[in-house]
Amino acid sequence: MWTNMSTAPFLLTGFPGLEAFHHWISIPFFAVYFSILLGNGTLLCLIKDDHSLHEPMYYFLAMLAASDLMVTLTTMPTVMGVLWVNYRKINPGACFLQAYFIHSLSIVESGILLVMAYDRFIAIRNPLRYTSILTNTRIVKLGVAVFMRGFISIMPVIIRLFSFSYCHSHILAHAFCLHQEVMKLACADITFNRLYPVILVCLTVFLDALIILFSYVLILKTVMGIASGEERAKAFNTCISHIGCVLIFYVTVIGLSFIHRFGKNVPPVVHIVMSYVYFLFPPLMNPIIYSIKTKQIQNGIIRLLSKHRFRS
Repeated sequence: MWTNMSTAPFLLTGFPGLEAFHHWISIPFFAVYFSILLGNGTLLCLIKDDHSLHEPMYYFLAMLAASDLMVTLTTMPTVMGVLWVNYRKINPGACFLQAYFIHSLSIVESGILLVMAYDRFIAIRNPLRYTSILTNTRIVKLGVAVFMRGFISIMPVIIRLFSFSYCHSHILAHAFCLHQEVMKLACADITFNRLYPVILVCLTVFLDALIILFSYVLILKTVMGIASGEERAKAFNTCISHIGCVLIFYVTVIGLSFIHRFGKNVPPVVHIVMSYVYFLFPPLMNPIIYSIKTKQIQNGIIRLLSKHRFRS
């Protein structure tokens, strides 16, 4: 059909064997995507407009919400295109760009969770110097460093995708492009593309997880040293939302890794469902967790609703 297979579009896949039900499957997917956009968009608006939320903790939360919005907007067009109208074609350039944003934003999210742990560490271990340590300038520097780490570190493997020749099947297993799938379709030496991501994930996502774990060991040690039980509960309660987001992110990462590594005999639909859980569940739950567990966010939502009700 195409004289040069390298320029042929890739073909995305929804749920194999369930194509007749794609229209029905699209309904919960659209509901989840809409909820993610609404929840994280609301958080960003609240933090921007409510001066009581202009604190380091909420600036980092805004970064997390922005990251979740970006990864959602990256996957949403192709996923809904496949489910709604069965549009499966994606040209190589767009595919590689989508993979770039998906993987870089995963590293970005891990980095944001790390700096949020640093924020909680400073707030509990050194509360009197909290605002002097986490100044606006330092927050901006941390944010820029986290985003640059994610967007720069993944570049080498994505750039190599553009130089490969693709002469195998162009059918991908998901409704979005992933580096590990695209590289397997290349008729080239992909040793670097196999090894580099493993090293990168160890030096970013898993290292971040270890540092977060260590920071919470120190936080717990500090909290247990507080004499008042009420003050202990209050101090630890400020960490609950972050702990929830960390657990959701890393549990889905570990679950997806185990499925890909040990799930050779698992039906393909399980791999697909787990990938959607990884990309959709954390962005869906993060704003919900912070809305339920953070009094200031709850008050901000009430003020926002009251303002709109007053205007109407």
